[in-house]
Amino acid sequence: MSPRSRTNQLLYQTELLMGLPTGSDEHAPARQLAIEESALALFELALNSLLKEVSQHARLETHDWHQLLASDGPAIAELQRLRDIMCQPDSWLCWLVAQLERLHSDEGAARRSVQNPAMIALGGQGSLAEQLLNNLQAAKQEIANLRETSQEW
Repeated sequence: MSPRSRTNQLLYQTELLMGLPTGSDEHAPARQLAIEESALALFELALNSLLKEVSQHARLETHDWHQLLASDGPAIAELQRLRDIMCQPDSWLCWLVAQLERLHSDEGAARRSVQNPAMIALGGQGSLAEQLLNNLQAAKQEIANLRETSQEW
């Protein structure tokens, strides 16, 4: 399988995973957390695959996003474009990197929803599942643009 096919497969699987029903039994909240964190882990695999895809001409030894997207990472135009996107606070990649850091922390990325009616909800902040799906769509659009640009070269 080519890196491009693998990237597509992982993005598709992430989307499929987010569509799984959580059920309505006592395990539904835990199942939702598991789905969200699993989808983030697949999104991370897709990011690594994308980095391999856009940098395969450079024959890099690693395709780990930590190293390739670091400010001192390889000087490859596609990677620099992704670094620039990552620096935009409202970008899909900035969101993803923050979520991946949470995912790998002791706290994890998924949070149980608070069912306290006295609690004030934060406006404009959707659930992790909603944010993940929105950022996945933005990533897919950006990946299409990135692929188009790299094909022109």
